[in-house]
Amino acid sequence: MGMSIHQYLLKSGREEGFEIEDATNFAPTDAPAGSPEKIEMLRQRVARGLPLWHPNDRVDMNGLTAAIEPRNNGRHNNPSNKSYQKE
Repeated sequence: MGMSIHQYLLKSGREEGFEIEDATNFAPTDAPAGSPEKIEMLRQRVARGLPLWHPNDRVDMNGLTAAIEPRNNGRHNNPSNKSYQKE
């Protein structure tokens, strides 16, 4: 495994000359943008000195189900809403 940018900076004191590994020599992720899984994958890539983005990473939200907040009489259950009542 190659040297990460952080290791290179510690060793050389500059970023000039740093070369990343083959940009496709690592696995893509199907994790959606902003998810804990995607953030962890990006963290691991940085630590390994890899590019953040793989050409085959997920780029859309197709096939995902979003969480929906339950409603109370057509209004969101929001304590700042005057019609909010605890059940």
